[in-house]
Amino acid sequence: MKADMLTSVLNELNGTSADIEASGVISTDGLMMASVLPAGMDEDRVGAMSAAMLSLGDRTAQELNRGNLEQVLIKGARGYVLMTYAGNEAVLTVLAKPNAKLGLIFLDVKRAAESISEML
Repeated sequence: MKADMLTSVLNELNGTSADIEASGVISTDGLMMASVLPAGMDEDRVGAMSAAMLSLGDRTAQELNRGNLEQVLIKGARGYVLMTYAGNEAVLTVLAKPNAKLGLIFLDVKRAAESISEML
């Protein structure tokens, strides 16, 4: 039931921008809770990498005295990966196209993360 509600939020998020290609809600220990991923993309792999990157980002922010981590942004030749906390126990990971309007995506992701946080 909760997975269906999370998937609904992800479908809504993916529908807000043509630049968003995929999204997932992952527990902080790397387990996929809900996802809207393209065919052929491994949920377990996305979950594990998201949790690892967020953990590394947390540590980096603390060690370099930047305060609490808000998000991790990775830019690759074929697009972006954006990870942000959705409450204390979950991470929202979004894949976006290389020409994405990041300002709008940041806003949409923040709203979705708040909705997810309230559900969990």
